[in-house]
Amino acid sequence: MIIKNASAFTEDGRFIKKDIFVDGEYFSDSCQNGGCQNAKIIDASSCYAIPGLVDIHLHGCDGVDFCDGTIESIEKILAYEAKNGITTVVPATMTLAEDELMKIMKAAAEYRREQDRDDSNLYNEEYRREATKVGLSYFHGINMEGPFVSAKKCGAQNTKYLRKPDIDMFNRLYEASKECIRFCDIAPEEDTPSMDFIKEVSKKCTISLAHTDCDYDTAKQAFESGACHLTHLFNAMAPLGHRNPGPIAAAAEKDKVIAELICDGVHVAAPMIRTAFKLFGRERIALISDSMMATGLGNGEYELGRQPVSVRGNEARLSDGAIAGSVTNLMGCLKYAVKQAAISLEDAVYSATVTPAKAAGCYDVTGSITPGKYADLVLLDKETLDVKMVIARGVEV
Repeated sequence: MIIKNASAFTEDGRFIKKDIFVDGEYFSDSCQNGGCQNAKIIDASSCYAIPGLVDIHLHGCDGVDFCDGTIESIEKILAYEAKNGITTVVPATMTLAEDELMKIMKAAAEYRREQDRDDSNLYNEEYRREATKVGLSYFHGINMEGPFVSAKKCGAQNTKYLRKPDIDMFNRLYEASKECIRFCDIAPEEDTPSMDFIKEVSKKCTISLAHTDCDYDTAKQAFESGACHLTHLFNAMAPLGHRNPGPIAAAAEKDKVIAELICDGVHVAAPMIRTAFKLFGRERIALISDSMMATGLGNGEYELGRQPVSVRGNEARLSDGAIAGSVTNLMGCLKYAVKQAAISLEDAVYSATVTPAKAAGCYDVTGSITPGKYADLVLLDKETLDVKMVIARGVEV
């Protein structure tokens, strides 16, 4: 496949006019073995060509939740995400009982095993005609958002199942997931041995401060102990204060810390989105959706973490008024950041592709339009930023 005349997004975060070559499931720097003669040619002169988006924090969409703990729900999430230009995902759990979390971990491990087993066959011509998994996003792993968080900043997390940081519990879940937990959230103020938890668990996955009321000194100690991520910046955490700077200031001071940001028009006001980009820069902002099962649907009654959620317009809320995730997918968040919050397209795309891919540890295979990486690509209309075409691992969705 040859995509001609596109305004293509580069690894260093610019747009340049160039042709893009897809050889099987990978980007190539040219047509291989004389393949140009019979290659499908797409004129993308009216489009931006960007990498497939990488969402490292979502809960569900299209009527299902990752916490359903079933293969069917995982595949439905991946199908919806792929259609909307999000080609790699790291779905998040909620604060639940250990046996329910165990079910989710085992389902994820089973899906990952089947997904990776099929990778060698998925892109040959015969398998394309027969396989049901063509057109799905890639499931990269799990974002474990609960249960080691604070009741004071619980948000939509269920306080009934909150736990102190527990290395043994994490290890049981990690083993059940077949080592595919990529992020583990923690409120470091919840227990004195939290720093021991961070030092030990950060050897296996990224530790993120989340749903936390910790002060600046505690957050600083957590980052020095091995944490390097901040879950949904500004939301469910102590605010940035001039006398009590809290975890946001501690994160901003540490160059290694990446901060997630929800740009759905509900979680964070546009001026604060601009402030976040000035404070952290696109290299340290990872746009996320935090989407829940109502995403892609309409008003109605839904669930998040086994708790009832009412959706009206662009808002999802628990009965007590707490925001319960978003109903906007990551592509919608990118468009909001550009069109409503006045973030440059270059910065928004970088923070929805390069930065989250690096945070999740998959930038070596996706997150940029680079020869040798998987051909994950989205064509956007230059005027509207609407999705015109999605290619996931070389396959048109």
